[in-house]
Amino acid sequence: MVTIPRFVVAAPASGHGKTTVATGLMAALRRGGHTVSGHKIGPDYIDPGYHALATGRPGRNLDPHLVGDDLVAPLFVHGATGADMAVVEGVMGLYDGMLGTDGYASTAHVAGLLDAPVILVVDISHASRSIAAVVHGMASYDRGVRIAGVILNKAGSPRHSDEVIAALESTGIPVLGVLQRDDGISAPSRHLGLVPAQERVEAAGQLDRLASQIAEHIDLDEVVRIARSAPDLTDSPWEPPGSGIDGPVIAVAGGRAFTFRYTETEEILRAAGCRTVTFDPLRDETLPEDTAGIYLGGGFPEVHAADISSNAPLREHLRAAIAGGVPTVAECAGLLYLCRDVDGADMVGALNASARMTPRLTLGYRTAIAPADGLLGPAGTRVTGHEFHRTTVEPGPSPAWLLDGRPDGFATATLHASYLHTHWAGHPQLAERFVAAARVAAPVAAPPRMPRVAGPDLHHHGDRDATDGLVDLAVNVSRRPRPQWLDETLRSSLAGLDRYPDPSAARAALAGRHGRSVDEVLPTAGGAEAFTLIARARSWRMPVVVHPQFTEPEAALLAAGHKVRRVLLRVDDGFRLDADAVPDAADLVIVGNPTNPTSVLHPAAALRSLVRPGRVVVIDEAFMDAIPGETESLSNESISGLITVRSLTKTWAIPGVRAGYVVGDPEILADLAAQQPPWSVSTPAAAAMIACAAPRATEESTVIADEIATDRAALVEALTGLGLEVAGDPAAPFVLVRSEPGTREALRSKGFALRRGDTFPGLGDEWVRIAVRDRAVTDALTDAWRSIP
Repeated sequence: MVTIPRFVVAAPASGHGKTTVATGLMAALRRGGHTVSGHKIGPDYIDPGYHALATGRPGRNLDPHLVGDDLVAPLFVHGATGADMAVVEGVMGLYDGMLGTDGYASTAHVAGLLDAPVILVVDISHASRSIAAVVHGMASYDRGVRIAGVILNKAGSPRHSDEVIAALESTGIPVLGVLQRDDGISAPSRHLGLVPAQERVEAAGQLDRLASQIAEHIDLDEVVRIARSAPDLTDSPWEPPGSGIDGPVIAVAGGRAFTFRYTETEEILRAAGCRTVTFDPLRDETLPEDTAGIYLGGGFPEVHAADISSNAPLREHLRAAIAGGVPTVAECAGLLYLCRDVDGADMVGALNASARMTPRLTLGYRTAIAPADGLLGPAGTRVTGHEFHRTTVEPGPSPAWLLDGRPDGFATATLHASYLHTHWAGHPQLAERFVAAARVAAPVAAPPRMPRVAGPDLHHHGDRDATDGLVDLAVNVSRRPRPQWLDETLRSSLAGLDRYPDPSAARAALAGRHGRSVDEVLPTAGGAEAFTLIARARSWRMPVVVHPQFTEPEAALLAAGHKVRRVLLRVDDGFRLDADAVPDAADLVIVGNPTNPTSVLHPAAALRSLVRPGRVVVIDEAFMDAIPGETESLSNESISGLITVRSLTKTWAIPGVRAGYVVGDPEILADLAAQQPPWSVSTPAAAAMIACAAPRATEESTVIADEIATDRAALVEALTGLGLEVAGDPAAPFVLVRSEPGTREALRSKGFALRRGDTFPGLGDEWVRIAVRDRAVTDALTDAWRSIP
């Protein structure tokens, strides 16, 4: 007999707050002096990561489909060994299990296998007395399930929750506490659900806040009493099979990109005598020393594709190891990692396949059969598992599995790569085959040293290149004298510095400039603030930045904790926008027009095609006022889900004032405004906005745009006359040029500062960006270029 106080956290459906409440209870009970064991019903990998953070112990999964009914309780006892309290988080709704099986593998099913009481979490934000009917139905639907208490979540007010509590009295089920609406304690999500705790630097702090709220609003003494009411279990703890004989080193992928694997997997490997060593594909440049087996579990390589791709030394080492016969198991994310590329980002290349994001989520339990002898089993091997991905990879000629009859993955005598996730505790023969192969494999040799491909510095700006004494062709700010009327406006604005700034008049002027209402315009402290507000405005699931372009949008998104997906435009296509290359699942898309640094002007129709329900499209029009007639601009069109970012910095030569604005969908702008600190737009900036929105300024900018077009044509003619390649069809006040290695440095020694191309994602050091200046500067640059040996 085993005494383990325990309870299951369930809900009527997904979205009621099970993860938040279960994790909060774990943290609060641990803070109260308990040793807590956290468990998750179902195959989900992400929730156990939060459980581990809350309990300080490994998170565990309990899933009858993956391991069989008979192993659920033993695995639970094994995981809870040494704990005096176990919290089990349910899956979906209380009675929701495998389709067509009468609730097999549901929360209710597992609660019955564990003989555990249930605490029901109910979101009451959209109902009051009807909640009692829901709880009564849940409690009476299956009398074998004991709902011992209810936690009310997302209450609107004490009066609201009091109404619900009163209605629940007739059910006889006690209310253990009430939580108010608080978005600050929910985890952000993306295309496969919650963002893993390992990827959220703020997770520990938010968990501490959640624990405090749970302790304040939930009757933890009653929760402990419910847990202690669970009867003793008769099951013995599961023990990982294995001889314990000294075995090989197994390299296990980890870090932020590979967070998904069952705790028992490594326990089985270690019980077999293996030494598991974790390596991080984002950081480590070689496999662990003496690696004789490789395990690549699940995660999000598609989110970290750029950083993974930059780690060329490790990719090469892995490719050589797999080609050399080192036994390798790759599940889902591991499969993607071994492909040639993921949406164009280079991967290991051990498989002759490419991975692509799709709009469709592939999710479900599977029964798998091995079609031929392979690393993990002979032909006919039958296992259970699950799929969970939004990518697609065409299977190879020798698939790893037939998933419900459908071929999936790749298999050889030493490689098994598939989308299927399996729990090796339920299928120990898979681990036995893998370990046996690793025991006879030759350990991987140390690779030759090779440089890591450095990612671009997203914080690099042209002003770093344009130092004193050089002709500045690196910064895109106009070198024309500022108009007298603008200088007078800025000087006059200084008289108002004794008052806090008020941008309302500037907002009205800008609205008039674009024929928009005032709620369709938001003044900002330059484009940089605009991108920071966009990054913080919402919990973006899949933000996409179309590159090459200005790096500030991606830098702002990364600083806000988002994982950025890059779409790289191709030089062979003239760096023109390919709307089909943007993943359908993207809920934020940022693209420049005209694009910095390629100088390409995208057709308005192509940009409109990016718009769809549930997505925000951001067009960076920082240089649009340098385009004659502002053709292809969308700032004057009201399009739901679309905003444009504008700047006064470049044409009017006022980068020190920080004057910009956002135009577009008022709902999006309201979210941006909610993130904007008070008085961020200075009095001089607001004055500049009013002046530059006036008809006189519009007329003058038209003249300037025409002059830029003439000067740019002269620059392009001069550069092509030198035999140089000018990218695309330039339309902005700068051009992108392919040059020989060392050219930028050579021109710098001759007094000319050019912008480095390798500071933009998607470009290398063979590219330089050159600002358009007058004919005299162009001639001087041409002469200097011609004189380079």
